[in-house]
Amino acid sequence: MVLPAVPEIFEEELHSAVEARADTLQALRELGPPDLVHLVKQPIKSTTKQVGVYHHVTGIDASSSASLAAYINTLTYSPHDKTHKVVSGLYCCYNAFSRLDMRVQVAIPGTVESYCIDERGDKRVATDDLWLETYLCSVLRAYSYADDGSGDTIKKIVGVRRFNPITSTESEHKFLDAAERLFFNGWQLGSDPEIQVPNLVSNHLATGLLDYIHTTGRYASGINLFEKLRTRDAEISSLLARVYISADEEVKAVQLLHEAIQELPMDYSLLDCQADFCEKKGRGDLALEIAKRSVVSAPSEFGTWARLAEVYVSLEQWDLALLTLNSCPMFTYQDKDAPRMPEPLKVHLPAMPETICDEIDDSNIDDIELVHPTLRKLHAAGFKGTFLKAYILLTEITKKIGWDQLLRIRSQVFVMEEEYRHEKQTISHQPGSRNASTTALRSPSPKTNGHGEVELNSPSSDTPNGEPSSSEVDDRHSIEKPGHTVASEVVKAGSDEPDQLHSATYTQFQNKRLCERWLDNLFMVLYEDLRVYTIWRTEMAQYRQQQLLYKKSAEEWEILGELAERLHHFDEAVEAYESCLSIRFSPKAMKGVLKLSEMRHNVRDACGALIRLVTWQYRWYSEFSPALLYTIRKLIEEEGAVKVRSIIQGTSLPQHVLDLTHQYAALCAAFRSSGSDG
Repeated sequence: MVLPAVPEIFEEELHSAVEARADTLQALRELGPPDLVHLVKQPIKSTTKQVGVYHHVTGIDASSSASLAAYINTLTYSPHDKTHKVVSGLYCCYNAFSRLDMRVQVAIPGTVESYCIDERGDKRVATDDLWLETYLCSVLRAYSYADDGSGDTIKKIVGVRRFNPITSTESEHKFLDAAERLFFNGWQLGSDPEIQVPNLVSNHLATGLLDYIHTTGRYASGINLFEKLRTRDAEISSLLARVYISADEEVKAVQLLHEAIQELPMDYSLLDCQADFCEKKGRGDLALEIAKRSVVSAPSEFGTWARLAEVYVSLEQWDLALLTLNSCPMFTYQDKDAPRMPEPLKVHLPAMPETICDEIDDSNIDDIELVHPTLRKLHAAGFKGTFLKAYILLTEITKKIGWDQLLRIRSQVFVMEEEYRHEKQTISHQPGSRNASTTALRSPSPKTNGHGEVELNSPSSDTPNGEPSSSEVDDRHSIEKPGHTVASEVVKAGSDEPDQLHSATYTQFQNKRLCERWLDNLFMVLYEDLRVYTIWRTEMAQYRQQQLLYKKSAEEWEILGELAERLHHFDEAVEAYESCLSIRFSPKAMKGVLKLSEMRHNVRDACGALIRLVTWQYRWYSEFSPALLYTIRKLIEEEGAVKVRSIIQGTSLPQHVLDLTHQYAALCAAFRSSGSDG
């Protein structure tokens, strides 16, 4: 097994990294930062001058002090530094259950001491129960904080070694046993940013278990675990049903959901699972009532409203889809815990010979590239959490009915600023006019906390129109700019006294709602995305017509690829990504190529992209990406291990590079994945 190289970050002052970690313990809100490994080195020929170096790591077995001390011992020899020796090491691993930093201090040669530090910096005894919690947290971090192949996560924190925490059925048993013992404490770990309140089935532990099962295809192990847990609490049926569906045991899933919902008729996780299943089967009509009940059972959760909006989209009820989206409760995005370290003295990022490949060399990635300011200012690229999911829904509607039709429906269901001003101006000249806040909207306006009706009597949408293709676009202003909707604060600021005698006023708005400011902003962001996309495709067409070369920098092509992907134009996205890759290697662009190759079932191109992504990950100290492991597992499942291995071996890249991808394939064999036996 090839291990990634060891990055080294040198401290200005000895132990400053450990002190910085201790200072941030109180501020941690999620699973905690990656583990910190701090080494003290001194020159071989001198005992006076000591230097501190550190790196971060995920996926190391943190079940005992012995396993962490063993990791430190692997670092005592460095092929890059023959003039220094390691005299001590400290391993810090966060326990998010008990909010303690577990520490193992190793003197070389000599003693091993284990203890933990609480949020106040006080030293406490490290018990077996605390080690169990720490081990489970370390596995969850390895999955949650892994890179998806695009390199985005790797680039966030410098010098993180990422290992696969579960490489055999034995280590799987250990993980699932720990998860079973601590499952009912999982809510203490927090949850994904789209979830308002963590609960028994919506938390980082439950998510981590589903991620592991999804990645490895170990459905039988997952079913066995959730079957045992379900005997203690029927709510866990929703997790079991999801695993049944993934395992293609749909009859069992349907029976289970039917029985569980009879027992727990208002459990939103069960209802959401059932609605999702019906919708994916093309039965939006069945999913609709279930999704509505799910909203009633959990009106303050984003996921229930988003599911209802999805169902309306599948039923082509665009007006209700927009109104439901408007009712979604939006949460401030809480990013994963990350280390906050002092400015280093220097950083050493060595590359292993096994990972060196000219084709994926990105050592010039820091070179400043020219990027047009318009491309830099595309706000949608930065969306995360609930805002990202809401934006995806909005782009899906746009893809299906076109921008012009979307604007028409928007003006049918929301009060527009222009018409409100016109109506208010007209009424202000009438005697005894009513206050806009009491008359503009007859029905309750949806609030951002998710409460409020979504039904309304609105004209149904016209026949959907397709978005104009680049050949139909005559100039760069063909995308109509959306007008603003009226802000609720404008309506509520009306200074006129209410007059109940004039109840017929503002009749134009009786069936309309106030659009939330965040949704109004999404329309503006979507307009900018569409405008830039249209300009790009128009210019491309014009250049081709004149047989001229259309030039962009690598980063601009990458941004355009992301833009096209956001707007669901996958062919155009790959065209941009390939243009980027022709200039320099980009993991994000290569991940885009991989995604389309999978959609088109192009095994050879998918394998080619996989090899390069795996190698790039290894170059930056990551031997484990769940997303890449999942991709290779699915390829083996569909094509067979022999064919996949042959395609990998048949490429013209160096053998040491191919061996890295063979290691991923070997993992599938170790887990006896479908297709791995031939």
